[in-house]
Order: sequence, then C-alpha cells, then structure tokens
Amino acid sequence: MNIRIGIDIGSSTTKIVAFENERMLEPMFVRADTQMASLYGAFGQYLYENSLELKDVESVYITGVGSKYVDKPVYGCPTFKIDEFVATGTGAYYLTDKKEIIVVSMGTGSFFLQVSKSRILHLGGVGLGGGTICGLSSIMLGTAEIKEIADLSVKGDVSKIDLQIGDLAKEKLPGLNFDVTASNFGKADSQSKPEDIAAGIVHMVIQNICQSAILASSHTDIKDYILIGGLTKFFECRQIIAAFKSLWDVEISIPQYSDYATAIGAVIAADQALEIT
Repeated sequence: MNIRIGIDIGSSTTKIVAFENERMLEPMFVRADTQMASLYGAFGQYLYENSLELKDVESVYITGVGSKYVDKPVYGCPTFKIDEFVATGTGAYYLTDKKEIIVVSMGTGSFFLQVSKSRILHLGGVGLGGGTICGLSSIMLGTAEIKEIADLSVKGDVSKIDLQIGDLAKEKLPGLNFDVTASNFGKADSQSKPEDIAAGIVHMVIQNICQSAILASSHTDIKDYILIGGLTKFFECRQIIAAFKSLWDVEISIPQYSDYATAIGAVIAADQALEIT
C-alpha cells in the first residue's frame, strides 16, 4: 500500500487522515494530556483501526501548533512539516468546488484566509474560538468539557441572554431582522439559567468570528465563505450562518469533514513540505 498520512496537531486535539492514492480513508481525532501523546496515540490507533501497518505508510505530513515539538520522524516513517496556513487553505479548497473563497478556521482561536487555486493569503485572525468557549464556560458554568457545553447550549434560549434589535426597536430597521444581536449578554443577569448562558457563550463566539471574517475580507469581492474547525460541529453554528447569509448577502457553507480540513491539506500540499531528518 502507498498510504500518505496527514496529522493536524492542535492545542487540545489531534486530527488524522490518510490517503491511499487518491482515496481518502475515514478520518479520526484523539485527545490527550500532551500534544506528543496525542500525536503518537492518534497515529497508532489510526493504523490499528484501519488494519494498516507501518510498512504500508509511505509518508507522514504534520501541521498545526503542536508540530513545532516534532523533531524526528514519526515511528521512523518519512515525516514532513507543512505550514499551518498552507495546510488549512489547501484543505478547505479541496473540500469545496468554488474558485475563490474566504476560509474561516475556527479552532482554539480563529484566523481567516483568502484562497484561490494559485494563492493563499492570510487576512488576520481573532482571539476567539474553542478556547474562549471552554474558558468562559469553566468560569460561568463550572465545566470546560465541550460535549457538556454543547448539550447545555442546545437546550438554551439565546434571546434570554442577548439584547436583540427587537428589544430596542418597535419597527423593523432596514436590513436588520428583530433577532439580530444588538449586545451579547445584554440581558443576562444573576438569575440566568445555565443552558441559556451556554447558548449565549456559543452564539457570542461564533457570531463574532463570522463577523470578523466578513470585515477582514471586506476589501475583496468574494462572497463565498467556508467554515472549518471544531466549532462547526456546534448545532448553533448552522443557525448563526443562516442569519448571516441574509444580513450580509454572502454564502457561508460548512463542508463535510470541516474539522479535518487542515489534516487533509497537509497531505494535499505535500509539494510544499519540509522533511524532518
């Protein structure tokens, strides 16, 4: 077999995917206490679950913030490093059929890329992401577990937390629906329910990431936005982008395997790899 493996070593999870020639195998992710434990644990588990052996692996491509700690070949396999922006842009472009896109990468923090077939341009980023959700939830809800936060937020009512246009205006304002957020947490108080607080936290983070991406790319004429990263798995994400489509006259989509785009791109962008020896 000629198996090429892509690994995105993040701050909290490691995502891994493999290609056998042009066919992509089912991806997976692993959490661990340290990034190196996550890397080697993910690699071993992935080989086991896909009935692969080390001799089947042609090459390994690593990226993400944790890749800086890797200074030798993974399990002796030819190992290459890929710049995270390159991997993210390449992977997102692979997952869409658009000619030019704005990539919104929502991880622990978030960054934005302008991507076409021939160019990847970093547009900036914001310190909002999964880390923000976990940190605020730990303080306000007593948990930093993403699953617990997600389970709470889906039961919540964000209109009981956020001050919305409908709370301020008796008549609809031009271009603004009544449910558009005027102030995140503008209605929250000491009596707010945990599930409503969770919904408020998730909405605040995802809304402001999307808004920042649109503003960061306002100098372009690109209308197609691709969302990738772990936050795309929140139920509320699709609700929020539906509202943004009408508010900003843009197209925002979440592709299949959105949370594995960077790992996928690490393999696809192999021609820009630097080998670890």
